Amino acid sequence: MEELKMFCYQCSQTARGTGCTIKGVCGKEPTVARLQDNLIYIIKGMSAYLYHARELGFTDAEIDVFLERALYATFTNVNFNVEDLVNLAIEAGKMNLKTMILLKEAHIKTYGEPEPTKVQIGTVKGPGILVTGHGLKALGELLKQTEGTGINVYTHSEMLPAHGYPELKKYKHLAGNLGKAWFDQKKLFTEFPGAILVTSNCALIPKEEYKDRMFTTGPVSLPEVKHIDGYDFTSVIEKAKSLPELEEKPGDIVLTTGFSKSVILSLAGKIKELVESGKIRHFFLVGGCDAPIKKDEYYREFVKLLPKDTIVLTLACGKFRFNDLDLGDIEGIPRLIDLGQCNDSIVAVDIAVALADLFGVGVNELPLSIILMWMEQKAVAILWSLLSLNIKGMYLGPILPAWVNDDILNVLQENYDIKLIGEPEEDIKNILG
Repeated sequence: MEELKMFCYQCSQTARGTGCTIKGVCGKEPTVARLQDNLIYIIKGMSAYLYHARELGFTDAEIDVFLERALYATFTNVNFNVEDLVNLAIEAGKMNLKTMILLKEAHIKTYGEPEPTKVQIGTVKGPGILVTGHGLKALGELLKQTEGTGINVYTHSEMLPAHGYPELKKYKHLAGNLGKAWFDQKKLFTEFPGAILVTSNCALIPKEEYKDRMFTTGPVSLPEVKHIDGYDFTSVIEKAKSLPELEEKPGDIVLTTGFSKSVILSLAGKIKELVESGKIRHFFLVGGCDAPIKKDEYYREFVKLLPKDTIVLTLACGKFRFNDLDLGDIEGIPRLIDLGQCNDSIVAVDIAVALADLFGVGVNELPLSIILMWMEQKAVAILWSLLSLNIKGMYLGPILPAWVNDDILNVLQENYDIKLIGEPEEDIKNILG
């Protein structure tokens, strides 16, 4: 196979492989170029969170100023300093925490504090609209406009946690969730006979079978798909009415979502009692950005193999690898706790800090392990947010991000004890001792 080539935006040369691997006109070493790529990924992830907060009227000038400075640092022939670029990544991680806090505030003040909610899998009889992405603003506006029309609205992938917000779940025609992670779109959307609304990232180029009944809004644009500026979804509603009704097809499972920070903290006393009595041995945060590769089957096997005295916290689309499993509970505390979207990652951070305070230890001394699956820009931003908190011993998989070379990996391993996932049984054994 011919060796992959790409044009290096740093040095205006043709580079080989992934990222810059040659020292060209700009004089930048591969590690410098890779750290700049890393910073760009963080900025992209932060910008996605910030976009959704701004949709709901929430902004922060300090974040805006940092994004400007960080983006300028990735400009050609501006910053050649490896240590400075690493420090910028740590600062970006802190700013991403601030951004996620802003977005969470926007969601809660607009839609209420999430509460544990059971979500039906399957369809009910009548016209339907399927909503995918992360845009709660778009979903909320669609629910208002479809109320009383006889149209049922379904969520897909990262929209599942919407069912936990009081101001969204009050709509009785928010009928359930269909599908799993983002990459099942082409199969799911082909089979779904109704209209489809895409609200954010994780959109795939559509197939001919459904592009005429698909709509985009906000930042999304797809070939030959009608785009809606703003939040007037009349065309989506009219399309749904013109299409065949969905059949009554209840699913085999019911999912539970909506475990907010306040819900978990309301159980703090009980959790402390169960930990101190040995009935809860360990907590695992297992989640992240899923990918359609065989190695990601690791995460389902990992959760299935966990002992019954452990608790699994999960978020983002990675949860669809295992959130259909019935793990039971430990004296009323669910063993599988869905914290929400990747947009809700700050909830996991807040809970970890709260547990550390509860037990009077640092976060790294908690009986807590973080197992992250890895795919795109938001995952990079969240990783550096966790590193900015000096969290150590995290497991990453299924492969290293493309911007990591041996030098960067050595720094991550030496300073933060980053580990790559191996075999589920062996990793569990190493963690639990």
